[in-house]
Amino acid sequence: MPTLGAKDTLFSTKTTVNCRGKLLSLEAPLVMGILNVTPDSFYAGSRLSTVEAVLQKAETMLQDGADILDIGGYSSRPGAADIPVQEELDRVAPAVEAIVRNFPEAVVSVDTFRAAVAEAAVAAGGAIINDISGGNLDEAMFPTVARLQAPYILMHMRGTPQTMTTLAKYDDIAVEVVDELQGQVARLKQLGVKDIILDPGFGFAKTVDQNFELLRRLDELRVFGLPVLAGLSRKSMVYKTLGIAQADALTGTIALNMVALMKGAAILRVHDVKETKQTVELYKKTIL
Repeated sequence: MPTLGAKDTLFSTKTTVNCRGKLLSLEAPLVMGILNVTPDSFYAGSRLSTVEAVLQKAETMLQDGADILDIGGYSSRPGAADIPVQEELDRVAPAVEAIVRNFPEAVVSVDTFRAAVAEAAVAAGGAIINDISGGNLDEAMFPTVARLQAPYILMHMRGTPQTMTTLAKYDDIAVEVVDELQGQVARLKQLGVKDIILDPGFGFAKTVDQNFELLRRLDELRVFGLPVLAGLSRKSMVYKTLGIAQADALTGTIALNMVALMKGAAILRVHDVKETKQTVELYKKTIL
């Protein structure tokens, strides 16, 4: 009988990504802190309206142990309004530039599905492209990622933030998520993209029950041999299940993040860095 913490040797998973010449190790789980330069992101506590507020929050997250800072200028909550590319650029590029200038050791990820924003963010000092659409909303994204040779977070989603809630129909959600990601991974590899991170897309074109099924079977993504990111922080699967306010969803988030770690997640994308770093430390003490 396998012992607690015994390593699964069937699938070999990539354990480093190259971030602007700096090798980021995934041997132990990493924490990605969320910085939203938007007025309407789903969690009010993550909204930042000025560069000064971004820098203050970034400093706190880095002090709390964030390994990556993820900056987003387009709200992807269900039903969120679309905004022009230029407006997203105007939000994201100054924030990236300011963080890189003030915290040169920080690894910055940019949450965008638009190739033009990704390119501008990398030019401003960003290292990772985090695409909620998995390349499906901008045909220029994959060639841009390949040219920039930036690590790419490939998320599973159907439709757009405006339509995704109508597309949550699956016969077997884990099998279909793997199948739909498989084609995108193949395209990226064909283009020469070397560093790919997978995100199953909790909450994107998925119901609460489907999210839990996907979390239970998160380890099925190991078939790719690629690192997996879990974005569970304060999502509806937490607060709707518990019948609480989103503001009170930290404890539930921590519980689900521990499950994600047990199922093989290499990166946790969160609003609450300090508490998540504590979760990772306890996981490492128990499992690694």
